[in-house]
Amino acid sequence: MRSSLLARLEEAKDRHEELAALMADPETSQDAGSYARFSKEYAELDPIIMAFQRWRGAEDEVAGARELLSDDDPDLRVLAKESLGEAEAERDRLEEALEQLLMPRDPEDGANVFLEIRAGTGGDEAALFAGDLLRMYLRYAEQQRWQSEILSERQAELGGYREVVVRLAGGDGVYGKLKFESGATSACTVAVLPEPEETAEVELNKEDLRIDTFRASGAGGQHVNKTDSAIRITHLPTGIVVECQDERSQHKNRARAMGLLAARLTDMEKQAAQQARSDQRRNLVGSGDRSERIRTYNFPQGRMTDHRIDLTLYALEAILEGDLDQVISPLLREHQADLLAAAEG
Repeated sequence: MRSSLLARLEEAKDRHEELAALMADPETSQDAGSYARFSKEYAELDPIIMAFQRWRGAEDEVAGARELLSDDDPDLRVLAKESLGEAEAERDRLEEALEQLLMPRDPEDGANVFLEIRAGTGGDEAALFAGDLLRMYLRYAEQQRWQSEILSERQAELGGYREVVVRLAGGDGVYGKLKFESGATSACTVAVLPEPEETAEVELNKEDLRIDTFRASGAGGQHVNKTDSAIRITHLPTGIVVECQDERSQHKNRARAMGLLAARLTDMEKQAAQQARSDQRRNLVGSGDRSERIRTYNFPQGRMTDHRIDLTLYALEAILEGDLDQVISPLLREHQADLLAAAEG
């Protein structure tokens, strides 16, 4: 194991022990906020420490097997050689797992998301393709057992969507899986925004907001809304407009719209920060540039190409049916490789 990785693991072990002592302190147990923070950090370190312990055990087995290779008993030497191969394979597997566990984590990976799809300049074909993308993401959400809500939609005359906004929620890190879906595709743009834990995290001055109510076509196009319960919020300083027409309750629509506005404002700040850092380090999949053409869906050839990592798959039909893991997994691996290179650089 590299000395840099071993040093980080030793630091993690020391912190794990420190957290255990802090949580056992009676004063900590009386402070609910501190205890919750320590418990969360302790739980996050747990899998790292357990894997580290198993790695050490495998390393001891390797050392023991190597000693037996020089034993006078030839049968024992044969067994030692077999054991050495197995122990080395297990040790190497655990070392790779530890590298993954020590990757810097995006604190937003566990967040729910607002997924926005907008048709480009391709007219009716672009709108139909936006419908294909929506169906693809909803199918993927079903496979992941996520909940989905269509918050607002502008349907096209011949089918599909000019614009549609969906909220996807689940307990296994929705943003962590979908965050590299943002960008321009063949005929649409996609934006994936993490939902802030609390809208209060973004300062929203009431004087900066214009809130209008209107009668929506229905909740996700399924029910007729008989009252003016749909909400449109305009953030005057930036011109950002958000809508929510999914719920029959004006109060719930307002809360969803405020959440979406907070997410867009947070994303705007993040985009500005990423732009400022963009020339400081290479990052193939995380540039965050919404205008970047990330992917081509070629229907005649049944081909999907992700231009960021030169990934080409002749499985367009399966992908559009929601089989997105074959696209998402390589992107995540490339991102992890970038993070590891940056950490060691």
